[in-house]
Formats: sequence, structure tokens, C-alpha cells
Amino acid sequence: MTPEELLARLLYRDGLMLVIDKPAGYAVHRGPKGGVALEDYFDALRFGLPRPPALAHRLDRDTSGCLVLGRHRKALAALGRLFKQGKIRKTYWAVVQGAPAADAGRIDLPLTKRDEKRGWWMKADPRGLPATTTWQVMGRGPGLTWLALEPLTGRTHQLRVHCAEMGWPIVGDAIYGRAAHGDAPTLHLHARDITIPIFKNKPPVAVFAPVPVHMHELLGACGWRSSSRRE
Repeated sequence: MTPEELLARLLYRDGLMLVIDKPAGYAVHRGPKGGVALEDYFDALRFGLPRPPALAHRLDRDTSGCLVLGRHRKALAALGRLFKQGKIRKTYWAVVQGAPAADAGRIDLPLTKRDEKRGWWMKADPRGLPATTTWQVMGRGPGLTWLALEPLTGRTHQLRVHCAEMGWPIVGDAIYGRAAHGDAPTLHLHARDITIPIFKNKPPVAVFAPVPVHMHELLGACGWRSSSRRE
């Protein structure tokens, strides 16, 4: 990724934080095996500060959308507290295989690691950490459903495991789902918007990320149209 490409993905900027539109297929930071990571390019986002911004949270490699960066240590500490206290609201869009019977619901399903060898891979376990997700049907298509998902807790792979356990795995999920749907192998999970109450005497900052190209076709099959594209 070039500095120009990263700058083109800037969705929001103020003195404390940045929000960028993370592309699918990029790890946000280097794992134990190394390799290229999105944070390698953050120097292009200094905007005059002596140090590049740093990650305030994480998104999976194949998840796209709103990613929050803190511009300095105090900002990162403030954002960390907001995330930990559950004060930052996040909504994800997903295309799932199958059809929930209801139009909305809540999933309360504790999660834990599958085993130490699987790294971040998770599984449902009543003895695990509490994990809660609310969901709403946004549209339906042939064998597919467009969902808005809101994680009320921040467990690793929470949305992916919860959807799979409910019987409607996210399209393109090679870990918890079925084979990719048709010609759409990329994970169809997008951090659509985020609301951050970072300033005491101002309204929360609300940021939307445009829907990535790889999700257009199947979202369209579920009723997503140009009138609903807040791009």
C-alpha cells in the first residue's frame, strides 16, 4: 500500500484520533510469524506529529471498515478506556448463509480459545468469557441474509463464531463457516460505522465506512440499493 492509498482511506481526523477504512486482506499488526501489516504504513498519517498514530483496537485480517487510531499516548489511553467500558458503539454489516427465522435478536454465547495451538481461533463454551451480540435483518436474498450486527462485548472472532453457532455463518469465513459462496471468497464482514464519545462537551463522533466492492454483489442480492449506499 502506498502512502497515497492509505491517505485516501482516511474517514475522520481530529487532534486525538483518526478513523481509517481498513481494506480486507491486511493484518492490522504483525503476528508471531511476522509479515506485512497495516501499521507499517501509519507514518503517512502523522500529519505533523512527531510519531505515527497507533491502533486503538483491532479488526481481523479479512474484516474491512472503520479502524480507530490514537494520535498520541493520552489519546490512546482515553480510547482504551472507552473501548474497555463499552462506551464505543460499533455496527458491522455481514452477509450470511441461511435465513434467521426472526427479524432481530440477541445472542448470549460465551467464548473461549479452541486450544493454544490455534492461536486466536475461538469456540462456544459455557465456561468461557461472556459474549453478547445483537442482530437485525436488513435484507434477505436467495439463501442469504444481510445483517447488521452490534457486538456488546469485544471477544476475538465474536461475530464470526456467533453467526456460525446460530446456523448462519458469514459468507467467506474459512475458519467457522462453510465453503465460500459462489465467486465471493473474501469474508463478507464490514465494520460499517462507529460512534465514539471522545469529547466531554461535544456530541459523539460518528463515522461511516463505505461498503467494499467485494460485498456489493451479495448485498445487492439481499436488497441493498444505491439509495441505501451512504458512500
